[in-house]
Amino acid sequence: MKKIFISFLFVAGLVSSQTYNWSTLNFPPSTTGRYDDVFFLNENLGWAARGGNGTVFKTTNGGTTWTEQIVSSQTGQYFRNIEFLNENIGFLGTLNNNFYKTTNGGTTWTKVNNISPYPAAICGLDTVGSSTVYGCGAWFSPAYVIKSTDSGNTWKFIDMSAYASALVEVQFIDENIGFVSGSDEQGAVILKTTDGGDSWTKIYSAGEYGDYVWKLQIFPDNKIIFGSIESETQGKLLKTFDGGLTWQTKNFPDPYVQAVGFVSTTHGWMGGHNSGFMETFDGGNTWVNKNLGGSLNRIFFVNGTTAFASGNQIYKMTTTGLSTNESGNEKVENLKIEIAPNPVNDKLNLNIHYIHSDHIIIGLYDLTGKFLGNILKDDVSGKGLKKYSLDFKCSAGEYLLAVQSNLGRQSIKIIKK
Repeated sequence: MKKIFISFLFVAGLVSSQTYNWSTLNFPPSTTGRYDDVFFLNENLGWAARGGNGTVFKTTNGGTTWTEQIVSSQTGQYFRNIEFLNENIGFLGTLNNNFYKTTNGGTTWTKVNNISPYPAAICGLDTVGSSTVYGCGAWFSPAYVIKSTDSGNTWKFIDMSAYASALVEVQFIDENIGFVSGSDEQGAVILKTTDGGDSWTKIYSAGEYGDYVWKLQIFPDNKIIFGSIESETQGKLLKTFDGGLTWQTKNFPDPYVQAVGFVSTTHGWMGGHNSGFMETFDGGNTWVNKNLGGSLNRIFFVNGTTAFASGNQIYKMTTTGLSTNESGNEKVENLKIEIAPNPVNDKLNLNIHYIHSDHIIIGLYDLTGKFLGNILKDDVSGKGLKKYSLDFKCSAGEYLLAVQSNLGRQSIKIIKK
């Protein structure tokens, strides 16, 4: 069902002059961190996954009210995504070496144990047909896909390290034709399969090290694809109208762009770690700040007139003239990182205050944007202060630390004596 609505949506976007209105839902409550994902089976029944100190919420009335669902041992976990096959069977991906399944609509969740090797994180999920489920990870590497054709009773692990270094998003048209996206050593990457994941073809690869194709929107004709490219330097809208034979990119104001959603080839919205809804009417040539929302990660269309988005809060799109509740262009608070001393000598001393379990990668760049290498990668088990003392043998000058964690990205300038 969720694969059919996009076809209607796209046609409606071409022939209709409807006005699309986004509003902030009053519940679930705003939070430190953000809601990483939202998923709806229809206009009324849906779920939202909150990231840090993970929590799942369920609504049966289109987001008017939500009920919190308890996941065993959820304390300290980071919930990345949520997806359902039907009203009973659903899946919840985390960034903490845990993957969950429910068979009763989320009332109870059980850890999936029968995957080998066990995925360190599930960053993307997609259900297709009546019983097929795909997942992918991890944004912090390595790259892999998991697959089930029997509603999550058994799983296949697919090593994707030959194609990518990290995977973030997975989207399938049917049980066999699908796409994954993320990053490789050359930059942002998209891979396509036509045989259910047995083989893959790289259909897009460009940019710089550390760029990701973060989110995808695939239309069922298998030709029209929109994507968001997150980067240390320049965020972009990525699009193709011929199935990936040729690609266009358009600059986006937030380098850390993540969410993407279009209702036609020219009209859509994007947003990211440092931005709320930005709207374009000309295919990304120009962008209008809607002054609504913050830290967007997912735009999910239910049908041609209703959509939801996840970020600092949950947002809803309708075409019925619903008034807009403007809440500002808020962003998720960055990690608190202290560098002492700065300028640095031969040691780079970092004090990082983690607000929950996390993963961190710190890349080093010169001021021209040249990538010099990763100087830190760490998996953090919980909240608290962690101190690092790193060898720093670079020549005197100014450098940028590109910090990426589950919260998002930030850049910090340092000086070497």
